Amino acid sequence: MCWSHARRKFVDAVKLHPQDVAATRIVKRMDDLFAIDAEARTERMDHAARHALRLEKAPALLHEIREQILAAQKTALPKSATGKAASYTLALWSRLTRFLEHPELELSTNLAENSMRPIAVGRKNWIYLGSAQAGPKIAAIFSVVESCRRLNIPAREYLAAVLPGLNHCSIQRVAQLTPMAWTTQNHPTS
Repeated sequence: MCWSHARRKFVDAVKLHPQDVAATRIVKRMDDLFAIDAEARTERMDHAARHALRLEKAPALLHEIREQILAAQKTALPKSATGKAASYTLALWSRLTRFLEHPELELSTNLAENSMRPIAVGRKNWIYLGSAQAGPKIAAIFSVVESCRRLNIPAREYLAAVLPGLNHCSIQRVAQLTPMAWTTQNHPTS
């Protein structure tokens, strides 16, 4: 679940009714939540440091956001944009707050969704690549290449280093061959 999706629903409510004080206030508090992760990025924090920052700042903010959404839900019509946004967000609350338990989780899935967009656009072009088994294989290849791109690893260099001998590799060692693990082992300053 993604905070950007929940926020977008309240932003849409504000666009429809700019005088909606409750929705405007909720969007502002959600922006404050994103500001915590922005601070972590600015400070170049690793997951552990970001997690500590989140645990320090986010719980009180999440409580305030939830209380504001509950209050807005009581006053908004269920079929209104604010009512729908409140219902949507509250229904997914446990998923939205899971980032407090798992430091590696991002608040937003926008980066992942944007990186997959070219694949979704090209899907019809690749539908007849050979067989029904081709789809999962292509998805795995795209996933590896996209991971390399996001980590600024030359995909060709990574694949040339990892693919030879992969068929003789034990399943327990596969986790050491992911692009993230590989770059950490082979380029520790990256």
